[in-house]
Amino acid sequence: MKESVIKFYDDLSEDYHLIYSDWDCAIDRQSTILNQLIKDNLPHLNNRPISLLDCSCGIGTQAIGLAKKGYIVTATDLSPASIKRAERESESRGVKITFGVADFRSLKEDVSGEFDVVISVDNAIPHLQSDEDLQLAGKNMYSKLLQDGLLVISIRDYDAILHDKPRATHPSVFDNGKRITFQVWDWPDDSKTYTVNQFMIQDINNRWETKHFLANYRALKRQELSTILISCGFTDVMWHMPEESGFYQPIVTARKL
Repeated sequence: MKESVIKFYDDLSEDYHLIYSDWDCAIDRQSTILNQLIKDNLPHLNNRPISLLDCSCGIGTQAIGLAKKGYIVTATDLSPASIKRAERESESRGVKITFGVADFRSLKEDVSGEFDVVISVDNAIPHLQSDEDLQLAGKNMYSKLLQDGLLVISIRDYDAILHDKPRATHPSVFDNGKRITFQVWDWPDDSKTYTVNQFMIQDINNRWETKHFLANYRALKRQELSTILISCGFTDVMWHMPEESGFYQPIVTARKL
């Protein structure tokens, strides 16, 4: 699993921003929503900078936006290529972030210090397909939180997805029809896991080019993740749906008390 996930994100790292209509707008929009969620849950920290670990930072979408808002950010990811891209992007935007390569199943050993907030956003956790791996990740995230710290995770709405098991996402068309992105989903018989085929099609100098990236996920229901987080020691496990939070995926928050 680890090697296939690294390859997926290493291969995707230079093109990841193309998933968005405007990546900088997505950075600002997502960080604004996450900042409000964090401040609402940690009101006692509103008078000082908040330390935050983004343990699946990718190319920096959330880490950069939160650093711009004054958070003291450490950002890690399994993909070395993604970390290199995130470093370049943060430097070009004039924000200071401490970066490192780390698996969220070994944060206790790989990342020094403890944090007010630990986040893993954009459906990264479901790359882990067994309860044992999910519990290991949860325990490592727990170990990186200060007392009374906050965990923030977002995943796809698998409770709804499993009802229909869609075969593809609707195409997103950008740049006046010159850039198209979509996913094709392959479901095995067990319906607990699925394969994502990410396609990016671009008209470059009047020639269409297609790129394909492949990754596997667990279709992780909300109650399953809640149960795992509680087993890791978290309390106050709460779900925030998109219609409430404004974020594009369901978010779960939990506390280390």
